[in-house]
Amino acid sequence: MDIKFCYKQSANGVSHRKSRRSIGLCAAFLAMFSLYCLGAMAQSGGRLIRIDNPVNKTLTELDLPDTLDPRLQTLLIFYALPNGNSIEWTRGKKITGNDDWHFDIQHIAAQTRYLRQVMDDHNIIVAYMANSLKSWPAWKRLSPENPFEIRRLVDSIGGIFQAFHPDIMLNSHSGGGSFVFGYLDAVDRIPDRIKRIAFIDSDYGYEDSLHTAKLGRWLSAGRDHFLTVLAYNDSVVIFNGKPLVSPTGGTWWRSQLLQRKLADSFSFKATADTAFRTYRGLAGRIDIRLKTNPEGKIYHTEQVARNGFIHTVIGGTKYEKKGGYTYWGDRAYSAFIAE
Repeated sequence: MDIKFCYKQSANGVSHRKSRRSIGLCAAFLAMFSLYCLGAMAQSGGRLIRIDNPVNKTLTELDLPDTLDPRLQTLLIFYALPNGNSIEWTRGKKITGNDDWHFDIQHIAAQTRYLRQVMDDHNIIVAYMANSLKSWPAWKRLSPENPFEIRRLVDSIGGIFQAFHPDIMLNSHSGGGSFVFGYLDAVDRIPDRIKRIAFIDSDYGYEDSLHTAKLGRWLSAGRDHFLTVLAYNDSVVIFNGKPLVSPTGGTWWRSQLLQRKLADSFSFKATADTAFRTYRGLAGRIDIRLKTNPEGKIYHTEQVARNGFIHTVIGGTKYEKKGGYTYWGDRAYSAFIAE
């Protein structure tokens, strides 16, 4: 089911901050009304509801369980899409014939179904966050107000499920990391309701001066606060005869910088083998995994597909062992991929 935001231009113009907040509240009401009174578009193992905001040119699709049980803890995951990808590609499906290959590279919907089975004492909701430019970095550059617009999006979508007191996770892949950093830039202090933050090869926008102290305070504020960073050595990749990224512009360098800066405040256990450099702190609540790349291959979205989304959600918790998956292993969710 698709929902358009309510919007009315006043005679004297509109204060963007105030009007967009009202739009968010209107959308929240419409979404809940549609969900519980009209029903939402069915899919295998859940229901979908899409919210289109023509004012800020964002698109949100909510993947909800078949029922929301008020007796269970609710986890609301904001997943910011990678550059150039549609929500349909990001959800994924079994591909046949002439289907686009992008349907087979993330499988967030199937990984969500897997998580719902493992975390059966939770309501798990995924909010796919997209925009008309199919690029969060480009969208954010449209206006200096847009980081605050990201915060309002998170607040208004979270408000839809206020009655369920949801824990919130900010998750991202590739350019979707710009959405997460936009939220961080718009708050003075990361709220306690944000329980997990994850970057799946998406921390290009990390800046020590803007983000280290803020993340550090948040990690120290609660034992249920988790930070996961997955990246690979993109600095050695040659694509079309040129380096894929600059020496300091990729996630390999940015992730190591983030770890070094956090190490000023937290102790880490570092391990290494032929496949990964791993840094874990705060009894696993900080989990930074860096894929080595001696052959110079592109592993960008493989980090999502090889159980990366699953790991960012349950890594370091009791569900990690229960799930029986391995990050960078075979797809644990294959049985949950829909037609």
